[in-house]
Amino acid sequence: MATMTDVARRAGVSVATVSHVLNDTRPVRPHTRRAVLDAVEELGYTPNTLARSLVTARTRSIGLAVSAIGNPYFTEILQGVEAAALDHGYSLLVADPHDDPLHEVEVVRLLHERRVDGMIVAPSPRPRELLAHLARHRVPTVFLDRLVEAPGTGAGPRFDQVGAESAEPTARLVTHLAGLGHRRIALVAGLPGLSTTDERITGYRRGLAAAGLPYDERILVHGDSRTPGARRATAGLLALGARPTALITANNAMTIGALHALRDHGLSVPGDIALCCFDDFPWADLFSPRLTAVAQPSREIGARAVGMLLERLAEPGLPARTEQLPCAFVHRTSCGCPDRPGEGNPS
Repeated sequence: MATMTDVARRAGVSVATVSHVLNDTRPVRPHTRRAVLDAVEELGYTPNTLARSLVTARTRSIGLAVSAIGNPYFTEILQGVEAAALDHGYSLLVADPHDDPLHEVEVVRLLHERRVDGMIVAPSPRPRELLAHLARHRVPTVFLDRLVEAPGTGAGPRFDQVGAESAEPTARLVTHLAGLGHRRIALVAGLPGLSTTDERITGYRRGLAAAGLPYDERILVHGDSRTPGARRATAGLLALGARPTALITANNAMTIGALHALRDHGLSVPGDIALCCFDDFPWADLFSPRLTAVAQPSREIGARAVGMLLERLAEPGLPARTEQLPCAFVHRTSCGCPDRPGEGNPS
């Protein structure tokens, strides 16, 4: 097995120079760095990660705490995080807090004990203890998907945050359905307390106002971001005397729950009720009818979270930032529009 001494001999430099290149502890001339890296490749040298962490006080690892990892949206986010981390030479430790505030703090504590350099967290609806823990231990953290401190509230966020912009795309779904003649447009919203839920409700109400439609609290229900909850919530909507003629589901898991409920009641989409959903997913174009949806830039969100964390590690004094990436409207046929060849791409 090759040693650092072997690398230094092959590159024609000192062992100290090899160490500086591998640990990034001192600037090294480009041609010298290239010679060292070429020698590492030729000899198949594997650095001792534990020894490196003792020298640099860094483990080059990132902790990722995300609930519902099985959800295709979060799976794609995870892929974006992993690819960006690997591109920068970081490994990833992943845990699922299950949207439980107490378990969330325990998961983050365990990741911190494993000396990760920083964390990326999709917080639960009640993250008070999480925020206190991160602030107390000064853990470099980026919040993912769900914002814990809304921008524009005066004090500004204390942590870096990145997610998708949810209000305007939801409003667009409402105005699209209203333009097709629908007057009773229902929303199956997500788990109360999440910023994504609040933003999509805001967008829903904004869309109703823009279309000149009244807000009716009876047709805004919560599916709690999961399939069973959305199935129950949609069944409740269908039991109303004046049931909605169009339905918006606020994430992909709830879209599946709503479709279950519609099938339970023998209703067809879009013949009996139009359907639009927040979250596109790989098989949305294979449904019959094809699902009109809002597509979130999930992989880009994951990659940007890594970028923000590495920027924070490099410059701890940076002001905290909130970034919301734009979504895309994917026009298909579940809304009641006729099928048009070539449609179904984000716009």
